[in-house]
Amino acid sequence: MSEVSVVHAPERTGCPYARPVAADDVLQVHRGLAIPLAEVEWRATTSGGPGGQHANRTLSRVEVSFDVEASATLGPRQRARLLERVGPVVRAAASESRSQSRNRELALARLATKIDDGLRVRAARTPTRPTAGSQRRRVEAKRRRGETKRRRRTSGEDE
Repeated sequence: MSEVSVVHAPERTGCPYARPVAADDVLQVHRGLAIPLAEVEWRATTSGGPGGQHANRTLSRVEVSFDVEASATLGPRQRARLLERVGPVVRAAASESRSQSRNRELALARLATKIDDGLRVRAARTPTRPTAGSQRRRVEAKRRRGETKRRRRTSGEDE
């Protein structure tokens, strides 16, 4: 898995649910691609499952989404590859931590991983021939298996 980093501007005071995004905040997907966080939408909701007052009242689950079609950062090839592999919108969520900020970091890292996986160019497989040794082992295994079955037969079946 590639190294993912989120570069933040200094934290601002105010409502944590509508934190303004500075122009220098970026999501580093890989060495050649840094997505401005202004292009990433995020939403905080309550976590599901049991947990009492904290889980029922705190907006700690974070969902982030990246609109591939509307992105100004992606090039035409990157956009086409992402649209083909992951669709028009890439989404990730995190609810493991009690902290919204930690879940936001986790969700952004997952989003970066999904985008990186979608952009990765897979090497074409070159077909190869089986080696002489593997062919010998295969034929030997078949011969042994046939010999085992032959020994199981009763003597009357041979003729």
